[in-house]
Parts: sequence; structure tokens; C-alpha cells
Amino acid sequence: MKQQHAGKPRAQAWAGAAALVAVGAVGSIPVAHAEIELGNGISITGFLDMSYFSTSPDGGSSTESIGIDQFETTFKYAGSSGVSAQVDIEYGDGFDGSDDETFVEQAFVTKAFTEQFSVKAGRFLSYTGWETEEPTGLFQYSGTGYAQYFYGFYQNGVSGYFDGGSFAVMGSVVTSAFNPLDRNNVQGVDDEMGYEFGLALMPVEGLTAKAFYISDQDSDTDIINVWTSYAVAGFTFAAEYNTVEYGSMAANADGDGDGFLLMANYATGPFGFTVRYHDFEINSAGGAIVDDGDAITLSPSYKVGDNLLFVTEYRMDSSETNGDSDSFALEALFTF
Repeated sequence: MKQQHAGKPRAQAWAGAAALVAVGAVGSIPVAHAEIELGNGISITGFLDMSYFSTSPDGGSSTESIGIDQFETTFKYAGSSGVSAQVDIEYGDGFDGSDDETFVEQAFVTKAFTEQFSVKAGRFLSYTGWETEEPTGLFQYSGTGYAQYFYGFYQNGVSGYFDGGSFAVMGSVVTSAFNPLDRNNVQGVDDEMGYEFGLALMPVEGLTAKAFYISDQDSDTDIINVWTSYAVAGFTFAAEYNTVEYGSMAANADGDGDGFLLMANYATGPFGFTVRYHDFEINSAGGAIVDDGDAITLSPSYKVGDNLLFVTEYRMDSSETNGDSDSFALEALFTF
């Protein structure tokens, strides 16, 4: 659990398995997941993410950090009659923002009724967003930082998914679209439901387009997230647009906001390079800027074998509310 709500920089994905784009994944996987078989339908995968990060704000002092960002282990169970389960155990930043926590990130059971239709129940990640929550799915080190406004998060509830081949339809009913600790157990505070609906189109190989709508009753928030990607001849191109509207009961009452990103990645052999531009702005009901930012990101990378990826990144941020800054990162991502 990294880039989405903490806004912390993370990893890169590769174009070596571009077919995953066509079925709705973020792109190609940066390094291979072995999915180690433990027997009796149980398997395990995971990753270790480490980085050095330095940021230099205009007119301020530079800061640095180095260490383990995240370690995650995923346990999978494939049973009979279409029943499967998944549990992700993470060491990293907790849901409450605390450091060095070990916790259950997600845990759910899935029942496949047919080859096309399945239902899962438990705690799971939102379908929304071009940029993934985990470093193993990003095309660069950093997330934009705007996901906290425009993406859903880990959710508790029930979700259905229909795969029609060249299209897919999905929907979830959850206790909260944004708060994985919400159990709908505090009357008048978190006792309302959240809803998420999505449509994915994969008309030709390498081309994916997705649109999502989130309505969260607790926070009185409505979100539209739309993105498209195209992978061809070692290149991956992506564009995303988001809009949010806050109701009268929201923390940012009657405010609104929007944001977008444009990204291009090229990968050949063990080398990769990503360039991304993003921009977003959140406004109050009176039009004042609550939060904003735009940035240009440049991120070369090098893959060592199937399981180790090195990523570097230089990023130039500009913001009316947070000031301007430049940052540099070096990351090592190991998967198993």
C-alpha cells in the first residue's frame, strides 16, 4: 500500500508483457512473480521495495530518506467449485499513516459462478485509477499524489465482475469507498454505504479504456475516473482524466476538483524510460484552491534478471499551495 494515499514515490512497470494491458492491468509487470507453490492449492508471491529519496524545495532545505518502503506477501488459495481466496500481508505504512506496521492489507474470498462472472467478498482494492497502489504496477517511481482525491482505496464489501472478452463490467457495494477501517458501526458517522461501478473496453490488442463512477455516502463525495492506454512496439501510452464533486456534508463542503495525467513509456531489453506530466486542482465552494500540483517526471530503469528492477527518477513539482520542489529517487524492487 503505497503511492495512492500517502503520495509517496514508488516503482515502474515494463512493456515486456503488454498483453496484460489488453485485459485491464496497468501494463506489463516490471519483474516476474514466481508464485511459489506450497501445495494443496496454496501459493505465495510477494515483493520487497527499497529506496533512496531526496527532495529540494525552492527556498528551503533538502531532506533525504533511505530504507525499506514496503514488504508484502500474498497468499493465494485455489479450491474446488470455483472458490478461491487471497490474503495480502504487508509491512510498511499502515492505513492510519503510521510507520513500520505489519497488517492485513486485503483479504477476500471469490466465487466464480461461470468463466465470465464472479463475486468476491471481504476487503479488496478499488478498481479505479490508471496508477496502481503497489509499486509492482507503476511505470515510474512516484505516484502523482492526486489519487487521494480521485481514486477509491481498499474497501470492505461485496463486488461483482463480468468478463465479456472485449469488454468487462464491474460493481461494488462497500462500507466506504475510501476508508478500509470503516465497519459502518458508528451511527451518524460512518453508517452509510459506498458504491463503485466500472466499464472496461478492450476492442483490439494493446488498447484499453476504462470509466468508473464512485458515490460515497459517508463522505458525500462523487468521483468520475476515466483512463485509456495503448501498448505497441515497446511503447505504452496512457491518459487519465478525473473529476470530483463534494456535497454539503463533505469536509470540503460543495467543493470540486479535477486532474489529469499523460504518460509515455518505452522499454527495450532490460532498459526502460518513462516520461509523465500530471496536473490537478481541488477547490472550495468559493473557488479558493484547497490543494493543487503539477509535475514533470522522468524515470529511467534497468531490469536485472527476472526478479530485480532498479528505477531512478527526477521530478519537478510546482504548486500554489505546497510550493515548488525538485526530487530524486533511486529504487530497488525485488519480487518473488
